[in-house]
Amino acid sequence: MFDIQNIFLEILGYPLSYAELIGTVFGLLCVYWASRENILTWPSGIVNELFLFVIFFQVQLYANMFLQVIFFFSSIYGWYRWKYGEEESKVTRLRPKGLFLTALIIIAGTVLTGYFIGNIHITLPEYFKEASAFPYADSFVMVISIVATILLAKKKFENWALWVINDVVCIVLYYQQGIYFIALEYLVLLFIASYGLYNWYKKQANE
Repeated sequence: MFDIQNIFLEILGYPLSYAELIGTVFGLLCVYWASRENILTWPSGIVNELFLFVIFFQVQLYANMFLQVIFFFSSIYGWYRWKYGEEESKVTRLRPKGLFLTALIIIAGTVLTGYFIGNIHITLPEYFKEASAFPYADSFVMVISIVATILLAKKKFENWALWVINDVVCIVLYYQQGIYFIALEYLVLLFIASYGLYNWYKKQANE
């Protein structure tokens, strides 16, 4: 089921694997429920992360693969905070200092992670036999996604702006790597993230 060569069906000549289909469906559910502030975003995210972990390993997007491990624990953290964290009941915004720190973390994290991922086939050749594809774009997705997930767990409005940027990069990256169904998923996610940005803005304005 996890092998991308295990095909569910062909769509216009594109072989859609079981793993890609299941990961895509639960990824869409995850982001839709997040846009609605529904706690189901976290368990659906866990299913999505399990399937994407094995997909990204098979297409040499190693930073995205590692990201799913971080997402897994972030989902548990977010699930707990949304269920028990009373201080997260309202949507809030980052202050200017928080915005600057967020940008700094994303830039520095991308550079450092990109260098590591770009050399991972040299550092750990027994596990990674092929070089990473697009190590810095891959790493940017990893870092911005981690930051956005933390902000989502804290119900910070700016998380949606980061998801919009992330989705645009992912569409191009996944298309380049030939996982077209996931690229299509991220096109849909781009619209959902834009809706989330609007919906949370409206909710905050009414609070």
